Amino acid sequence: MIELTGARVVLTGAGGGVGRALGATLARLGAQVVSCDIPGTDLAGEAHHFDLRDRDATLAAASAILAGGTPSVVISNAGWTRADTFGQCTPDAVDDELARNFTGAAHFTQAFLPAMRAATGNRAFVFVSSVNALTHHGNPPYSAAKAAMLAWSRAIAIEEGRHGIRSNAVIPASIRTAAWEHRLQADPAILDKLAAIYPLGRIVTTDEVAAAVAFLASPAASGITGTTLTVDAGLMAGNLPFLEAIT
Repeated sequence: MIELTGARVVLTGAGGGVGRALGATLARLGAQVVSCDIPGTDLAGEAHHFDLRDRDATLAAASAILAGGTPSVVISNAGWTRADTFGQCTPDAVDDELARNFTGAAHFTQAFLPAMRAATGNRAFVFVSSVNALTHHGNPPYSAAKAAMLAWSRAIAIEEGRHGIRSNAVIPASIRTAAWEHRLQADPAILDKLAAIYPLGRIVTTDEVAAAVAFLASPAASGITGTTLTVDAGLMAGNLPFLEAIT
């Protein structure tokens, strides 16, 4: 049974599509959710506003959260991309997306390790990565950052396991969130086109991703660390368009 009753759970990107689904799922499982997002985001309950691109603000937020109690779970969910192809990868875009999607998350999660080492019970990190970390689907700097996040998660799992700390990652494929709005404006049929390449015939939902994250965060996954859970409607299992082309 998945339950997080009384757990203090830190969640970044809490105001986005996946973040809101995660917050609702965690609360339903009994967790005390500490919501984090950029300034100006509407967040309920205990909330901390900062930009992951700002190291000082990120570390200050981690300190403020720790002042309220050591978290048992930290979920690194925040992410953002706009540089779809190499033609859009200016030096500034590369630096920006690496900071948004990896560097800031690395600083933030590392800040909790000393206190979490000294705690007891279920302690876990869960990183929300992307299938872009595994194979190329566009967005080069975002993809590189998400691949780095997988390496960071494995490092925590290996080096912190002796302290009882687990670390895993969830790897979603396309999800209908606000991040897709600019593409839908350019092509309202884009999600229908995407559905044709997924074995389940659809993209995954925010609730499906949230359920996978909650499982890895919970004591139900007590023996699981250093691994990834792909939530992608079958995308990474094979190449459906190729199979259909040859048959």
